[in-house]
Amino acid sequence: CPLFGTELGPFQALLMPHLPLGYFRSPVWGLRPLEGLPRFRALSTHSKPHGSSISRRNREAKQKRQREKQAALEAGIALKNKSPAESSKAWTPKEVVLYEIPTEPGEKKDVSRLLPPAYSPQYVEAAWYSWWVREGFFKPEYQTKLPQATGETFSMCIPPPNVTGSLHIGHALTVAIQDALVRWHRMCGDQVLWVPGSDHAGIATQAVVEKQLWKERGVRRHELSREEFLREVWKWKEEKGGEISEQLQALGASLDWDRECFTMDAGFSVAVTEAFVRLYEAGLLYRRQQLVNWSCALRSAISDIEVESQPLPGRTELRLPGCSSPVSFGLLVSVAFPVDGEPDAEVVVGTTRPETLPGDVAVAVHPDDSRYMHLHGRQLRHPLTGQLLPLITDSAVQPHVGTGAVKVTPAHSPADAELAARHSLSPLSVIAEDGTMTSLCGDWLQGLHRFVAREKIMSALRERGLFRGIQNHPMVLPICSRSGDVVEYLLKSQWFVRCQEMGHRAAQAVESGALELSPSFHQKNWQHWFSHIGDWCVSRQLWW
Repeated sequence: CPLFGTELGPFQALLMPHLPLGYFRSPVWGLRPLEGLPRFRALSTHSKPHGSSISRRNREAKQKRQREKQAALEAGIALKNKSPAESSKAWTPKEVVLYEIPTEPGEKKDVSRLLPPAYSPQYVEAAWYSWWVREGFFKPEYQTKLPQATGETFSMCIPPPNVTGSLHIGHALTVAIQDALVRWHRMCGDQVLWVPGSDHAGIATQAVVEKQLWKERGVRRHELSREEFLREVWKWKEEKGGEISEQLQALGASLDWDRECFTMDAGFSVAVTEAFVRLYEAGLLYRRQQLVNWSCALRSAISDIEVESQPLPGRTELRLPGCSSPVSFGLLVSVAFPVDGEPDAEVVVGTTRPETLPGDVAVAVHPDDSRYMHLHGRQLRHPLTGQLLPLITDSAVQPHVGTGAVKVTPAHSPADAELAARHSLSPLSVIAEDGTMTSLCGDWLQGLHRFVAREKIMSALRERGLFRGIQNHPMVLPICSRSGDVVEYLLKSQWFVRCQEMGHRAAQAVESGALELSPSFHQKNWQHWFSHIGDWCVSRQLWW
């Protein structure tokens, strides 16, 4: 405070309401208003007799922001008016000094020379790492010989980076944290082992190598034998794996390189088989035909975490693998299902996936929907085949959405699969692993790409007079994060891990306080996730 030489607190300000707050404002030293520069209009800073301390503090804060803005504006104009000579004093990069003293790999660095006048990381870090490795400083056996050895063990495995590419800034952060931990334990005298390694990243690596083969040689994986393809993948692994090791060494990570691992090493493959058998014998692993997330581009099942939900506001054209032209999504197609025995009666169904019409086994409505009560128990004619389909009632149908009637395609929709199971309806798989239509669709569709078949089905509906319109429809489209293709739901015989019991125990651990989450607001997400957890599909149809 200019008056008392101390900062004026809100309590003191309240004791002197007769003084304007502007009286206590500190001057902005060293700034002169430039000629012609617009000034901010001063606001009244007089306190009201009964004004609150909060309102006064708000006014003070506003005035402070105005002063800072004015100062920044003046400083910017002053910078523009600087002469070229003054501008030449700007910061310039420091000279990079390299360590050029001949040193064999593994030999100790010559530290007798003078250091560069300015710090140069390249000079300081050069030659040390190979000497550390040769001396065995990073090996747990070395630490047992030291006088400060505690006999305690600290062991850690580096989270193995994928061999699909180079390390990024996130790897540098986590490696630095881990390196600090292991170096601290060495300083404490513990026997420390930090194991390096890399992950074969099966589905990701296979996808990357396939893209490279297509770009360089114009061939797909299935045009090669499995042995030929695996040779290409191993070649990629040797290139990328070596690059990752070099990056880790450049970071100075104190890893025991004599124990470097790879997830496809023979020992690890045996361990995976052993774990698989143990899970099966414990009843946690089973094989069953169920709907799975399927990537037609990869021809493999994928996990839920590899499915990206892409919201579409309406009609949206996307370029997809295997499609020569863009494909439209975000459209609701209305299709008429004639009522059997009543020439002028029909039930109109809306669908965003007309290519799955050949797989329909029923039409469902809500039991309380008055529009369809008179049709309960009746049969409908399939718009493409003319086959009879039952009109069923189910409370899961939302009568206020669309026409209130939905087609049931249990082989290509998780929700429809549950509905069909309640009504003992058998599924019809009409889309194959490669995204083409199966023989169940008939000769006119068999073998066509599913999105080509979509257009052909739309044309057939128009020709038969059963097409009832098309409109924009906001939707969420599942996209494979690995290939960019639209995810299909296919019935496949796959291996699953039972997760409900494990999920229940995880939720109970948090509820009972045996497991504490920090910050605590994560508890809600934790409980929601484990209360809706499904069995985990662990099967992958991979060559690598």
